[in-house]
Amino acid sequence: MKKLVTFTLLTLLLFSPLFQTEAFASDVDKHQMETELNYWIAKGVIKADAKGNYNPNKAVTRGEFASYIARALELPASTKYTFKDLKANSNLTIEIQNAAGAGILSGYPDGTFKPNDKITRQHMAGMMNKALRYLELPVDTTVFKFKDSKKITANFVDAVSASVNLNIIRGDHRKDGVYFNPKDNATIAHASAFLFRMFAAVDKLKPTVPSEPSNPIEPSVPGVNPEVYKVSTISNGQLTPTTAEYKTYEDALAAYNASSSVRAIVKNNKVLNIKEGRAFGSENKRQVTTLYRDSTLRNEVTYVQKGREMKYIGSGPDHVIVEVAGATLYARTSEVDLIPTELVTGYDFYEVGQDGLLYHNTYNQIEKVRGVYSIGQAPSAMQAGKKYTSFDGVHFVEMGTKNSVTYYPYFQFQSVRQPTSYSAAELDSYINNMLKDRENTGIARYQGATTLSKLIGLGDYLKSIEETHRVNAMFILATAIHESDYGMSGNAQTKNNIFGIQVFDSTPESGATYLHPMNSIDAFITRYINLNYANPLGAHANGAVPGNKAVGFTMKYASDPNWGAKVAGHMWRIDSFLGQRDYKQANLGRIIYTGPVGVNVRTSPDPLSAKLFSYKHKDPGYNAAFGYPVIIIEETVGSDGYVWYKVLSDANPPSDYGWIRSDLVERVTTSH
Repeated sequence: MKKLVTFTLLTLLLFSPLFQTEAFASDVDKHQMETELNYWIAKGVIKADAKGNYNPNKAVTRGEFASYIARALELPASTKYTFKDLKANSNLTIEIQNAAGAGILSGYPDGTFKPNDKITRQHMAGMMNKALRYLELPVDTTVFKFKDSKKITANFVDAVSASVNLNIIRGDHRKDGVYFNPKDNATIAHASAFLFRMFAAVDKLKPTVPSEPSNPIEPSVPGVNPEVYKVSTISNGQLTPTTAEYKTYEDALAAYNASSSVRAIVKNNKVLNIKEGRAFGSENKRQVTTLYRDSTLRNEVTYVQKGREMKYIGSGPDHVIVEVAGATLYARTSEVDLIPTELVTGYDFYEVGQDGLLYHNTYNQIEKVRGVYSIGQAPSAMQAGKKYTSFDGVHFVEMGTKNSVTYYPYFQFQSVRQPTSYSAAELDSYINNMLKDRENTGIARYQGATTLSKLIGLGDYLKSIEETHRVNAMFILATAIHESDYGMSGNAQTKNNIFGIQVFDSTPESGATYLHPMNSIDAFITRYINLNYANPLGAHANGAVPGNKAVGFTMKYASDPNWGAKVAGHMWRIDSFLGQRDYKQANLGRIIYTGPVGVNVRTSPDPLSAKLFSYKHKDPGYNAAFGYPVIIIEETVGSDGYVWYKVLSDANPPSDYGWIRSDLVERVTTSH
């Protein structure tokens, strides 16, 4: 929990006679918000101008409000983000950078922050909501009924709702109802009142500080009291708990930090914290590890199948912090197994084969099973004989060194709206050849594959689907190959289900039944890809690509964090077999805008032209590496003087193309 101890004096101050009567400036005296203003003046958050005035009715700027938050929260120093329109090393710049580093604010696509722009009431609500998230506090929304609710920009609705629920925002009461005035400029007095109420809410939301002594309690009979915490060392290849027991996690943490030989905190044989090691999805009822946006464990982002590795960042008493595909996420302690480095038996790594292909070696910690699959041509910067780690399949680090390589496998990040150049007959020839090869292996499950596979003869239907629904036929075939084991899986053979539809990790025997494999294709496209995944208006719209756990279909379609890479690997093999006509035929890009709103795609290179659709606001990850992927067709100078990109539209038919300003997009290099 961050910086909550400094807020505990707030309630005392609210009822202090001295606080109620002391005034700091004539222009604050008898102001409607005198109490709130004087509180922040006393704390040094709101400061006087050169003439000694506090100007409570003056419009507050973006820079001023950012500085108020930075001072009030005593944010740690950060240079993670810089803005080109700020004077280096000035106090204001430092405070804005600190707030940006804490994830409380962001700048504009052109690299500016515009500190002198006046801040609106809804923008202020947005910053406060992010401040509450920074403090890792549980925040709920509520239904509110301001007369001008429809004027609130969509991206700020949840933030305003949260503030209303916490009694931070109360509205402007008039004869005809209560108004919020979301786009009005806020004043310094408004800022003081909002922050004052926010900190009052913080005081109520923060957890009670344990009153137990930090000394260990008397040892209990082994196995009798599972509610105590222990710290463990490592000896003879296993964790060995010390004799001391602790009533609270905080007491155990103190002992853990005090000794270099202690390697873990344990409760009821569950490892809660380790100093160094790896994190894996654990065995649990859902058979997956659910990953959340923050430690409240309420806002689900994605999920990972049991046994698979995630990068370990840290722990709390009830949650584990991990990195998945470049994003820092949170999981329940019960759904993660933490393994100290000394006890790790396996892990994922990448290597380049003698054939020049990039291979991913996977490891399942629960099943103790290793696997391997090929992704495609390896980049020239990666060398055979060396091992590389990566938690997103794009950013690779050579093991034992700091050498890094960034490489986007082409088919993993090519939009499925890009049609394949291959004909129905060519797609059929590929599957027929692969089935013959598998049948010849003598493996029992492929016996009779050349006549029994449910993928035989689907070429014509795949191409008709591609033309009608604008989904790449080679992608559909690659997904069917992956999900149905070349049409020979149990669900494919008995249910004509070649996409694993309604097959879950907890009930792998389940699955939808179809009259014919073509009906399974229809369902995959109309009920999944074009309804919720590729369609930018869909419930699971994270980009129209196979992707990874940060972008694309993999985020929500599959628990396997490498699902997109495996499907893309099949696409690469199909393309290689048929002549490599599709590989790198499109110019890939990604949206790099990191602001709080979505990005509009328009019908022409004109900011006043009709909006085709908007990409929903999405965290693009570190360095915007995983913003929405696009395919760039051409570029031109628009009516506003900016260069615009013509892009392949992610929208369902009949939309073919749209236009995005080029400063919101960065081209992706896929060279090897």
